[in-house]
Amino acid sequence: RVAMIGFPSVGKSSLLSEVTETKSLCAAYEFTTLTCIPGNLMYNGTKIQLLDLPGIIEGAAHGKGRGKEVISVAKTADLILMVLDGGKEQVNRHREILENELETVGLRLNKTPPNVKLVPKKLGGVKINKTCELTKLGDDPNKVVTQVLGEYKMHNCDVLFRDDVTVDELVDVVQGNRKYVRCLYVYNKVDMISIEEVDKLAREPHSVVVSVHHKLNLDYMLAKMWEYMGLIRVYTKRRGIAPDLEVG
Repeated sequence: RVAMIGFPSVGKSSLLSEVTETKSLCAAYEFTTLTCIPGNLMYNGTKIQLLDLPGIIEGAAHGKGRGKEVISVAKTADLILMVLDGGKEQVNRHREILENELETVGLRLNKTPPNVKLVPKKLGGVKINKTCELTKLGDDPNKVVTQVLGEYKMHNCDVLFRDDVTVDELVDVVQGNRKYVRCLYVYNKVDMISIEEVDKLAREPHSVVVSVHHKLNLDYMLAKMWEYMGLIRVYTKRRGIAPDLEVG
């Protein structure tokens, strides 16, 4: 399942209509899509569900424009496609705004969960072990860890650090309700900007430049989606029979 998130009128519905058989309403005004529109596409023999979510605005994490409902659907996705307007991104900073909104509700984009094991217990206080140096928790890491755990009423637990984490990452581990998901940034409408600006956007991390109107680079976008989802194809064989490695 892939969820498309973006501001209004960046081309989410057009992208859905182009790569799937579903026809989502497209128009020249904002908030054309008011509900979640699902579509299916076949890629490498696999059916992938693509969700066209209503456009969100700044403040969505706090409920503006039904933003909480939209983001809650994105939390169930295996991959997030953040669709951006390549022609206006240098001015609007939509990528930064959307990243902050998703961060606020507990979505961690293109990050790996901290390798920290937290085991609550009934007695014995806080016991801290580590397999690496904790350089991001100040001069006295043990004191910082104890203070953070105390804020969440955890006065008896064992903590094992296998990563050099920050205070924010430690809080994520304590709360335990964060969602770590891959995100692909899709810059649409690149036919409206110069080749130098396209090259700059394409070199951004986790980014793809496309033009839905001119059907440019959509194949590469689908290939990157497949790569970011990390899907594995499993072939079975009958017991006691050698595998058939012939194509077809």
